[in-house]
Amino acid sequence: MKEGSKPGREEAMKPSRENTDRTSASSFEPLAASEHEVVSESSFRRMIAIERKRTERSKEPFLLMLLEAGNNQSAEMSEATLNNIASALLASSRGTDIVGWYKDGSTVGVIYTGLEANDKNAVLSTILTRVKATLRAALVFDQLNQVSISFHFFPDEWDHGKPGNPINLTLYPDLLNNSKRRRFLLFLKRVVDLLGSGLAMIVLSPLFWIIAIAIKVSSKGPIFFSQTRVGQYGKPFILIKFRTMYTDIDRSVHKQYVTELIADRAIEEDSNPKGPRVYKLTNDKRITRVGSFLRRTSMDELPQFMNVLKGEMSLVGPRPAVRYEVAVYETWHRRRVLEFKPGVTGLWQVSGRSHVKFDEMVRLDLRYARSWSPWLDFKIMMLTPLAVLRGTGAY
Repeated sequence: MKEGSKPGREEAMKPSRENTDRTSASSFEPLAASEHEVVSESSFRRMIAIERKRTERSKEPFLLMLLEAGNNQSAEMSEATLNNIASALLASSRGTDIVGWYKDGSTVGVIYTGLEANDKNAVLSTILTRVKATLRAALVFDQLNQVSISFHFFPDEWDHGKPGNPINLTLYPDLLNNSKRRRFLLFLKRVVDLLGSGLAMIVLSPLFWIIAIAIKVSSKGPIFFSQTRVGQYGKPFILIKFRTMYTDIDRSVHKQYVTELIADRAIEEDSNPKGPRVYKLTNDKRITRVGSFLRRTSMDELPQFMNVLKGEMSLVGPRPAVRYEVAVYETWHRRRVLEFKPGVTGLWQVSGRSHVKFDEMVRLDLRYARSWSPWLDFKIMMLTPLAVLRGTGAY
């Protein structure tokens, strides 16, 4: 029997007294099989999404266990083996466990909730021991020897200070919508990205040269500024912008401010005392005079069209996240970098920009993901020039 695991963060495994039906290393009480049933693929995947949302609110983790029958059996034999596995697991499961099809006919899944343990490895060991005992009683040796088991904790290790690691999509099956309509719309979005960014690079090429000369003449250092950002599914990429700051500066200032901003402790006043609050560093002495102009007009972001051409970004999407920003995200915050590539513009840019608190910015990104359509992208792109001309919240 082959095993694998993708553990989550240990902080999430601390004991809780709010729920008496918790899972410790020795508290697995089976429920009669007649009291619940193996759920369908669509229902099981929906329940994974529900458990993610519950964890985001309660901070209490859950464990997803997946079992596959191996590749050395025919499809019919594999499905028969998995049916036996599902029935056996159902008979030995607790009332809080959910047994169902992660993939119909090929992968059985079990969702373990109510976890309570200081050592997640103890929970894994206890579950694995019980599962092995259950399967030995239900399968013949050849079948048992081919079963593959994997474990996936939520929150997973991507949320544990390692934002460079791609997220474990096994925990997000609802994101993998492969309907023909969805695939066509995403293909259309990519075509628009290629045509739009390519045309922008050609039309704005004279402006690129002017900006490059102004940066080079006004201060020492390179023309472009590159920085590792976190893209879709947590994949890192190198974002390119025009340099707006002096070289050899203290970059920890921004890191500290971002940490306070996400914790809702950072508030800056606008240069206008009667104006709205600004949630961004203002009057930053590290910014050059040319850089200040580029930021106010958003022209420092024009090189991001190259990121769009490379497929790392889209014309419209969430704001590109910084690595140290993602490292201090709350669990629900990271959903903003899942469904779509980061964008050159987005709802945040046309809906208040730096006058919007961080949590509200995340909600705007999530709203964009829920209601996305080519028409919404078009509306945001049409609103972007007006937002740039106003310069509201740009520093």
